[in-house]
Amino acid sequence: MLKQRILKTLIGGAALALTMGAAQAADITGAGATFPYPIFAKWAEDYKKATGTGLNYQSIGSSGGIRQIRAKTVTFGASDAPLSGADLDKDGMVQFPVILGGVVPVINLEGFKPGELKITGEALAEVFMGTISNWNDPKLAALNPGKKLPNQTITVAHRADGSGTTFIFTDYLNEISPAWAKAVGKGAAVKWPAASSVGGKGNEGVAANVTRVKGAVGYVEYAYAKKNKMPHLQLLNRDGKYVDPDDATFAAAAAGADWKSVPGMGLSLVNQKGAQSWPITGASFVMMYKQPAKAADSNEALKFFDWAFKNGKKQAAELDYVPIPDAVTKYIAESVWTQIKR
Repeated sequence: MLKQRILKTLIGGAALALTMGAAQAADITGAGATFPYPIFAKWAEDYKKATGTGLNYQSIGSSGGIRQIRAKTVTFGASDAPLSGADLDKDGMVQFPVILGGVVPVINLEGFKPGELKITGEALAEVFMGTISNWNDPKLAALNPGKKLPNQTITVAHRADGSGTTFIFTDYLNEISPAWAKAVGKGAAVKWPAASSVGGKGNEGVAANVTRVKGAVGYVEYAYAKKNKMPHLQLLNRDGKYVDPDDATFAAAAAGADWKSVPGMGLSLVNQKGAQSWPITGASFVMMYKQPAKAADSNEALKFFDWAFKNGKKQAAELDYVPIPDAVTKYIAESVWTQIKR
Protein backbone atom coordinates (compact mmCIF):
# COMPACT_ATOMS: atom_id res chain seq x y z
CA MET A 1 0.00 0.00 0.00
CA LEU A 2 1.08 3.60 -0.65
CA LYS A 3 0.96 4.60 3.02
CA GLN A 4 3.11 1.65 4.05
CA ARG A 5 5.68 2.35 1.33
CA ILE A 6 5.89 6.00 2.38
CA LEU A 7 6.30 5.07 6.03
CA LYS A 8 9.03 2.53 5.29
CA THR A 9 10.86 5.16 3.25
CA LEU A 10 10.53 7.95 5.81
CA ILE A 11 11.01 6.25 9.15
CA GLY A 12 14.37 4.78 8.33
CA GLY A 13 16.00 5.98 11.54
CA ALA A 14 19.69 6.75 11.25
CA ALA A 15 19.82 6.47 7.45
CA LEU A 16 17.25 9.21 6.96
CA ALA A 17 18.79 11.32 9.70
CA LEU A 18 22.09 11.24 7.82
CA THR A 19 20.38 12.23 4.58
CA MET A 20 18.55 15.16 6.15
CA GLY A 21 21.58 16.06 8.21
CA ALA A 22 23.76 16.67 5.16
CA ALA A 23 22.74 20.31 5.12
CA GLN A 24 23.97 22.90 2.69
CA ALA A 25 24.38 26.55 3.59
CA ALA A 26 21.00 27.57 2.18
CA ASP A 27 19.05 24.83 3.93
CA ILE A 28 16.49 25.60 6.63
CA THR A 29 17.53 24.43 10.11
CA GLY A 30 15.20 23.12 12.78
CA ALA A 31 15.24 20.71 15.71
CA GLY A 32 12.89 19.10 18.16
CA ALA A 33 9.95 16.73 18.42
CA THR A 34 10.04 13.22 16.97
CA PHE A 35 6.22 13.27 16.78
CA PRO A 36 6.12 15.25 13.47
CA TYR A 37 9.35 13.80 12.05
CA PRO A 38 7.71 11.52 9.43
CA ILE A 39 5.64 14.35 7.95
CA PHE A 40 8.48 16.89 8.19
CA ALA A 41 10.64 14.42 6.25
CA LYS A 42 8.04 13.97 3.52
CA TRP A 43 7.38 17.69 3.25
CA ALA A 44 11.13 18.32 3.10
CA GLU A 45 11.55 15.82 0.28
CA ASP A 46 8.76 17.39 -1.80
CA TYR A 47 9.77 20.98 -0.97
CA LYS A 48 13.34 20.29 -2.08
CA LYS A 49 12.03 19.06 -5.43
CA ALA A 50 9.78 22.09 -5.81
CA THR A 51 12.17 24.84 -4.70
CA GLY A 52 15.68 23.45 -4.39
CA THR A 53 15.78 24.42 -0.70
CA GLY A 54 16.37 21.63 1.81
CA LEU A 55 15.48 21.11 5.46
CA ASN A 56 18.00 20.02 8.06
CA TYR A 57 15.75 18.86 10.91
CA GLN A 58 17.23 17.17 13.96
CA SER A 59 14.69 14.78 15.47
CA ILE A 60 15.97 15.05 19.05
CA GLY A 61 12.82 15.38 21.15
CA SER A 62 10.75 18.39 22.18
CA SER A 63 12.96 19.42 25.11
CA GLY A 64 15.99 19.34 22.83
CA GLY A 65 14.19 21.48 20.27
CA ILE A 66 13.36 24.12 22.87
CA ARG A 67 16.99 24.12 24.06
CA GLN A 68 18.25 24.53 20.48
CA ILE A 69 15.97 27.42 19.58
CA ARG A 70 16.77 29.18 22.86
CA ALA A 71 20.47 28.70 22.09
CA LYS A 72 19.77 30.18 18.62
CA THR A 73 21.55 27.30 16.87
CA VAL A 74 18.50 26.62 14.63
CA THR A 75 15.94 28.78 12.85
CA PHE A 76 12.97 27.02 14.42
CA GLY A 77 12.29 24.67 17.29
CA ALA A 78 9.49 22.10 17.33
CA SER A 79 7.71 20.76 20.40
CA ASP A 80 4.54 18.86 21.20
CA ALA A 81 4.62 20.47 24.64
CA PRO A 82 3.77 24.11 23.86
CA LEU A 83 5.51 26.96 25.64
CA SER A 84 3.35 29.16 27.83
CA GLY A 85 2.44 32.66 26.77
CA ALA A 86 4.67 34.01 29.55
CA ASP A 87 7.68 32.00 28.35
CA LEU A 88 7.12 33.09 24.76
CA ASP A 89 6.98 36.72 25.81
CA LYS A 90 10.13 36.34 27.93
CA ASP A 91 12.01 34.66 25.05
CA GLY A 92 10.67 37.04 22.40
CA MET A 93 9.19 34.19 20.36
CA VAL A 94 5.97 33.25 18.60
CA GLN A 95 4.46 29.78 18.45
CA PHE A 96 2.01 28.09 16.10
CA PRO A 97 0.68 24.54 15.49
CA VAL A 98 1.86 22.82 12.30
CA ILE A 99 0.27 19.35 12.35
CA LEU A 100 -2.19 17.27 14.39
CA GLY A 101 -1.92 13.60 15.27
CA GLY A 102 -2.47 10.99 17.92
CA VAL A 103 -0.47 9.20 20.59
CA VAL A 104 -1.43 5.54 20.94
CA PRO A 105 -0.82 2.87 23.60
CA VAL A 106 0.90 -0.08 21.91
CA ILE A 107 1.53 -3.59 23.18
CA ASN A 108 3.59 -6.71 22.57
CA LEU A 109 1.18 -9.46 23.52
CA GLU A 110 1.15 -12.65 21.50
CA GLY A 111 -2.12 -13.58 19.84
CA PHE A 112 -3.85 -10.19 19.94
CA LYS A 113 -4.61 -8.08 16.89
CA PRO A 114 -4.61 -4.25 16.79
CA GLY A 115 -7.60 -2.90 18.70
CA GLU A 116 -8.67 -6.31 19.99
CA LEU A 117 -8.08 -5.40 23.64
CA LYS A 118 -9.98 -2.56 25.32
CA ILE A 119 -8.85 -0.27 28.11
CA THR A 120 -10.15 2.77 29.96
CA GLY A 121 -8.06 5.83 30.74
CA GLU A 122 -8.16 5.02 34.45
CA ALA A 123 -6.89 1.48 33.86
CA LEU A 124 -4.22 2.74 31.47
CA ALA A 125 -2.98 5.09 34.19
CA GLU A 126 -2.81 2.16 36.64
CA VAL A 127 -0.80 0.15 34.11
CA PHE A 128 1.74 2.94 33.70
CA MET A 129 1.83 3.51 37.47
CA GLY A 130 2.53 -0.19 38.00
CA THR A 131 -0.52 -0.80 40.20
CA ILE A 132 -1.74 -3.07 37.40
CA SER A 133 1.39 -5.12 36.74
CA ASN A 134 0.14 -8.31 35.08
CA TRP A 135 -1.87 -8.80 31.91
CA ASN A 136 -4.37 -11.12 33.62
CA ASP A 137 -5.22 -8.54 36.27
CA PRO A 138 -8.96 -8.74 37.13
CA LYS A 139 -9.51 -5.11 36.08
CA LEU A 140 -8.18 -5.79 32.56
CA ALA A 141 -10.06 -9.08 32.39
CA ALA A 142 -13.33 -7.31 33.31
CA LEU A 143 -12.84 -4.89 30.39
CA ASN A 144 -12.23 -7.77 27.98
CA PRO A 145 -14.76 -10.53 28.69
CA GLY A 146 -14.14 -13.69 26.69
CA LYS A 147 -10.47 -12.86 26.08
CA LYS A 148 -7.83 -15.14 27.55
CA LEU A 149 -5.29 -12.72 28.99
CA PRO A 150 -1.91 -14.30 29.78
CA ASN A 151 -0.27 -14.54 33.20
CA GLN A 152 2.53 -12.25 32.05
CA THR A 153 4.30 -9.30 33.66
CA ILE A 154 3.65 -5.90 32.08
CA THR A 155 6.81 -3.96 31.22
CA VAL A 156 6.24 -0.23 30.73
CA ALA A 157 8.21 1.27 27.83
CA HIS A 158 8.58 5.04 28.08
CA ARG A 159 10.62 7.90 26.70
CA ALA A 160 14.03 8.44 28.27
CA ASP A 161 14.44 11.91 26.75
CA GLY A 162 12.41 15.07 27.27
CA SER A 163 9.48 14.48 24.97
CA GLY A 164 6.38 16.23 23.69
CA THR A 165 4.86 12.81 23.05
CA THR A 166 5.30 12.18 26.78
CA PHE A 167 3.71 15.56 27.48
CA ILE A 168 0.61 14.69 25.43
CA PHE A 169 0.37 11.20 26.96
CA THR A 170 0.82 12.37 30.57
CA ASP A 171 -1.48 15.34 29.94
CA TYR A 172 -4.18 12.79 29.13
CA LEU A 173 -3.43 10.55 32.13
CA ASN A 174 -3.35 13.62 34.36
CA GLU A 175 -6.76 14.68 33.04
CA ILE A 176 -8.41 11.26 33.35
CA SER A 177 -6.90 9.86 36.58
CA PRO A 178 -6.80 11.71 39.93
CA ALA A 179 -4.38 9.06 41.23
CA TRP A 180 -1.96 9.74 38.37
CA ALA A 181 -2.33 13.51 38.81
CA LYS A 182 -1.44 13.22 42.50
CA ALA A 183 1.43 10.75 42.15
CA VAL A 184 3.05 11.65 38.81
CA GLY A 185 1.54 14.67 37.05
CA LYS A 186 2.30 15.78 33.51
CA GLY A 187 5.31 17.05 31.63
CA ALA A 188 7.82 16.41 28.88
CA ALA A 189 9.72 14.27 31.39
CA VAL A 190 8.25 12.57 34.48
CA LYS A 191 9.41 10.04 37.06
CA TRP A 192 7.95 6.76 35.87
CA PRO A 193 6.69 4.80 38.90
CA ALA A 194 6.22 1.27 37.48
CA ALA A 195 8.76 -1.18 38.92
CA SER A 196 9.12 -2.99 35.59
CA SER A 197 9.97 -0.31 33.02
CA VAL A 198 12.45 0.53 30.28
CA GLY A 199 13.31 3.88 28.66
CA GLY A 200 14.00 4.59 24.99
CA LYS A 201 15.11 7.67 23.06
CA GLY A 202 12.55 9.07 20.65
CA ASN A 203 9.32 7.50 19.40
CA GLU A 204 11.54 5.06 17.52
CA GLY A 205 13.26 4.00 20.77
CA VAL A 206 9.98 3.28 22.54
CA ALA A 207 8.68 1.39 19.49
CA ALA A 208 11.88 -0.69 19.43
CA ASN A 209 11.58 -1.56 23.12
CA VAL A 210 7.92 -2.58 22.85
CA THR A 211 8.75 -4.74 19.83
CA ARG A 212 11.68 -6.34 21.68
CA VAL A 213 10.15 -6.98 25.12
CA LYS A 214 7.40 -9.59 25.45
CA GLY A 215 4.50 -8.26 27.50
CA ALA A 216 5.51 -4.64 27.01
CA VAL A 217 3.20 -1.64 26.74
CA GLY A 218 4.29 1.78 25.50
CA TYR A 219 3.08 4.96 23.83
CA VAL A 220 4.12 6.30 20.43
CA GLU A 221 2.94 8.67 17.73
CA TYR A 222 0.61 6.74 15.43
CA ALA A 223 2.90 6.71 12.37
CA TYR A 224 5.49 4.74 14.36
CA ALA A 225 2.89 2.21 15.54
CA LYS A 226 1.64 1.77 11.99
CA LYS A 227 5.08 1.46 10.43
CA ASN A 228 6.14 -1.18 12.96
CA LYS A 229 2.77 -3.00 12.73
CA MET A 230 2.36 -2.73 16.50
CA PRO A 231 -0.95 -3.78 18.07
CA HIS A 232 -2.67 -0.90 19.83
CA LEU A 233 -5.26 -0.81 22.61
CA GLN A 234 -8.78 0.42 21.93
CA LEU A 235 -9.48 3.31 24.29
CA LEU A 236 -12.68 4.51 25.96
CA ASN A 237 -13.30 8.15 25.14
CA ARG A 238 -15.09 10.93 27.02
CA ASP A 239 -18.43 10.05 25.41
CA GLY A 240 -18.19 6.45 26.63
CA LYS A 241 -17.30 4.96 23.24
CA TYR A 242 -14.37 2.65 22.52
CA VAL A 243 -12.43 4.02 19.55
CA ASP A 244 -9.40 3.11 17.44
CA PRO A 245 -6.73 5.63 16.46
CA ASP A 246 -6.76 6.97 12.91
CA ASP A 247 -6.88 10.29 11.10
CA ALA A 248 -10.70 10.43 11.39
CA THR A 249 -10.72 10.06 15.19
CA PHE A 250 -7.83 12.54 15.52
CA ALA A 251 -9.76 15.03 13.39
CA ALA A 252 -12.88 14.50 15.52
CA ALA A 253 -10.93 15.39 18.66
CA ALA A 254 -9.65 18.61 17.05
CA ALA A 255 -12.96 19.63 15.48
CA GLY A 256 -13.99 22.07 18.20
CA ALA A 257 -10.54 23.49 18.92
CA ASP A 258 -10.45 27.23 19.63
CA TRP A 259 -6.79 27.98 18.95
CA LYS A 260 -7.18 31.69 19.66
CA SER A 261 -8.34 31.04 23.23
CA VAL A 262 -4.88 30.14 24.58
CA PRO A 263 -1.75 32.34 24.53
CA GLY A 264 0.67 31.05 21.89
CA MET A 265 -2.10 28.81 20.52
CA GLY A 266 -0.90 26.16 23.01
CA LEU A 267 -4.17 24.24 23.18
CA SER A 268 -4.55 20.81 24.79
CA LEU A 269 -6.64 18.38 22.70
CA VAL A 270 -6.72 15.44 25.12
CA ASN A 271 -10.01 13.94 26.36
CA GLN A 272 -12.16 16.01 24.01
CA LYS A 273 -15.91 15.52 23.60
CA GLY A 274 -17.32 13.60 20.64
CA ALA A 275 -18.38 10.01 20.02
CA GLN A 276 -15.59 9.54 17.47
CA SER A 277 -12.84 11.45 19.30
CA TRP A 278 -9.51 9.76 20.01
CA PRO A 279 -8.69 10.75 23.63
CA ILE A 280 -4.91 11.23 23.22
CA THR A 281 -4.77 13.73 20.36
CA GLY A 282 -2.24 16.54 20.19
CA ALA A 283 -0.44 19.04 18.02
CA SER A 284 3.16 19.78 17.16
CA PHE A 285 4.15 23.41 17.57
CA VAL A 286 6.90 25.51 16.01
CA MET A 287 8.69 28.29 17.90
CA MET A 288 10.51 31.16 16.14
CA TYR A 289 12.00 34.47 17.20
CA LYS A 290 10.18 37.73 16.54
CA GLN A 291 13.55 39.39 15.99
CA PRO A 292 15.61 36.63 14.36
CA ALA A 293 19.38 36.93 14.15
CA LYS A 294 19.12 36.13 10.44
CA ALA A 295 15.88 37.43 8.96
CA ALA A 296 16.61 35.73 5.62
CA ASP A 297 16.81 32.30 7.29
CA SER A 298 13.60 32.93 9.22
CA ASN A 299 11.87 34.00 6.02
CA GLU A 300 12.93 30.75 4.31
CA ALA A 301 11.43 28.75 7.18
CA LEU A 302 8.14 30.63 6.89
CA LYS A 303 8.10 29.96 3.14
CA PHE A 304 8.51 26.24 3.92
CA PHE A 305 5.63 26.14 6.39
CA ASP A 306 3.43 28.25 4.11
CA TRP A 307 4.11 25.76 1.30
CA ALA A 308 3.41 22.82 3.64
CA PHE A 309 0.10 24.30 4.80
CA LYS A 310 -1.01 24.86 1.20
CA ASN A 311 0.50 21.83 -0.55
CA GLY A 312 1.13 19.23 2.16
CA LYS A 313 -2.36 18.05 3.09
CA LYS A 314 -2.26 14.93 0.93
CA GLN A 315 1.07 13.83 2.38
CA ALA A 316 -0.26 14.42 5.91
CA ALA A 317 -3.33 12.25 5.24
CA GLU A 318 -1.18 9.48 3.76
CA LEU A 319 0.77 9.36 7.03
CA ASP A 320 -2.41 9.54 9.17
CA TYR A 321 -1.81 13.04 10.46
CA VAL A 322 -4.47 15.75 10.37
CA PRO A 323 -3.58 19.00 8.57
CA ILE A 324 -4.17 22.31 10.32
CA PRO A 325 -7.51 23.69 8.98
CA ASP A 326 -7.34 26.48 6.40
CA ALA A 327 -9.06 28.98 8.69
CA VAL A 328 -6.38 28.38 11.32
CA THR A 329 -3.46 28.63 8.88
CA LYS A 330 -4.95 31.91 7.62
CA TYR A 331 -4.98 33.18 11.20
CA ILE A 332 -1.36 32.03 11.68
CA ALA A 333 -0.23 33.85 8.53
CA GLU A 334 -2.09 37.06 9.38
CA SER A 335 -1.68 37.24 13.16
CA VAL A 336 1.41 35.19 14.11
CA TRP A 337 3.87 35.37 11.24
CA THR A 338 3.33 39.11 10.92
CA GLN A 339 5.02 39.48 14.34
CA ILE A 340 8.27 38.09 12.88
CA LYS A 341 10.70 40.57 11.37
CA ARG A 342 10.96 39.78 7.65
